[in-house]
Amino acid sequence: MEIGHLTTEQTNPASIAIDTLSSLEIVQLMNQEDRRCAEAVEKESAAIAKAVDLIADRMKRGGRLFYIGAGTSGRLGVLDASECPPTFNTRPEQVVGIIAGGSTALTTAVEGAEDDENAAAADLQKHHFDSGDVLVGIATSGRTPYVVGGLQYARSLGAICIGFTCNPESALERHCDFVIAPVVGPEVISGSTRLKSGTATKMVLNMLTTGTMIRLGKTYGNWMVDLRATNIKLKARSIRIVSALTQLDSHAASILLDRCNGEVKVAIVASQCNAPPDRARELLRQADGSLRRALQLGSSESANP
Repeated sequence: MEIGHLTTEQTNPASIAIDTLSSLEIVQLMNQEDRRCAEAVEKESAAIAKAVDLIADRMKRGGRLFYIGAGTSGRLGVLDASECPPTFNTRPEQVVGIIAGGSTALTTAVEGAEDDENAAAADLQKHHFDSGDVLVGIATSGRTPYVVGGLQYARSLGAICIGFTCNPESALERHCDFVIAPVVGPEVISGSTRLKSGTATKMVLNMLTTGTMIRLGKTYGNWMVDLRATNIKLKARSIRIVSALTQLDSHAASILLDRCNGEVKVAIVASQCNAPPDRARELLRQADGSLRRALQLGSSESANP
């Protein structure tokens, strides 16, 4: 499909005279248009859920999740991947974001990087991408050569390939197992896909990693019990979570966390099952990292000594 025919390249009738509006009217118009993002993402719920299940299954077997993209798409993939270690205590290599043009492209446009169809395969090879991994190719246009090339390479290995675009009937469909395609309509500034398309992309990536991590037992209810306390804010959050789930006061929760190397789930199991940290870790190992199941196992042990 020619670029001029893409939905994301069309002129938005609602913003045809945006340069004549007041600042308040511009903000209101953009807010009104942004509402379309949630509606478009909602229509893709089944595809997003399918992706979550596939990613979680592969990660349980030791596989990894990769995002590739160019420009805004690539930056959002890198952002989502970089937030997984502190939020869910994943290893940096478990969720990887790759952007056309490399790290320089995160802050500076790298001319022509998105047009190099062979570069993505080389970038994936640097990370030893293989058939047990999952690749999400992000291209709001649905036709970015770098992303298409990456999907072709991943598919040749037998990996799961998922496409993301904000245009219907895109070229990505021929190169992946299925596509997530929230069609948000023409942008407020024609062709500026960092706007609604970028917002929809961020929403979907949030769902992919958060849904996957929930499936992997990284949460308990809506508490992020597998977080890595790498700063003062996260240390305080760890104490608050342990305190809330054990009924210990903040001081006692802090002491317990110190005994448990700062591991939130270990501290909770140790408290609730009256177990030393090493036994708490063993219960979590037996429960595949699920705090809920580990607490059940510990409760059964207490009931049947």
